[in-house]
Amino acid sequence: MKVKAKGFGKDKKIIRKKKDLLGPARKRFCRFCADKLGSIDYKDIKRLEVFITEKGKIVSSRFSGNCARHQRRIRELINKARFISLLPYTR
Repeated sequence: MKVKAKGFGKDKKIIRKKKDLLGPARKRFCRFCADKLGSIDYKDIKRLEVFITEKGKIVSSRFSGNCARHQRRIRELINKARFISLLPYTR
């Protein structure tokens, strides 16, 4: 989709939206459903750190690609690991 810039006369330019420049979006998938992992453990810190940003926030499912069930489970496990001091609340 193209949008015309504001202006009049010869100065009109056609500007592409940022979304068009990125190309087609690839489908994200839940890595836990794809690998068919039976259980996720709160003691597995390396796997849980992938879902935490540098500031200590939990990454949303839009960016991580997790399904709703596994995203809820990851949130519970991260909070449990934080409570036991295996993971920091902030960095």
